[in-house]
Amino acid sequence: MSILEAIVGPVSKLLDKIIPDPEARDRAKLELLKLQGDQELATIGAQMQAIVAEAQSNDPWTSRARPSFLYMMYGLILWAIPMGLIAAVRPEMAKGIADGMTAYLRGIPEELYALFGTGYLGYTAART
Repeated sequence: MSILEAIVGPVSKLLDKIIPDPEARDRAKLELLKLQGDQELATIGAQMQAIVAEAQSNDPWTSRARPSFLYMMYGLILWAIPMGLIAAVRPEMAKGIADGMTAYLRGIPEELYALFGTGYLGYTAART
């Protein structure tokens, strides 16, 4: 919530008390709302500039960070298809693969998962 949003409500109520003429009061409120709209438009413009600048970055780690993570997640999900086929032909092998993957992922310290989650959520929150 921006400072302007926090001010608009109380100022609008104050205008009701200060300006007795309903037409002048409505014009003042309209100007106040226009000011709020301009502020929101400027905020959205700044966010869009940051997103475009990040996407056009020459640094591959910056411009591909989020898509790379999503591709990795898609890969993990799509891995279910060959695992299903392996399980149909050799269930014990599929169980061994799944157990090995589970053991590997559980071997990663909890602190690294927390760090990744915090960093990714912080990155997402900073972009909004």
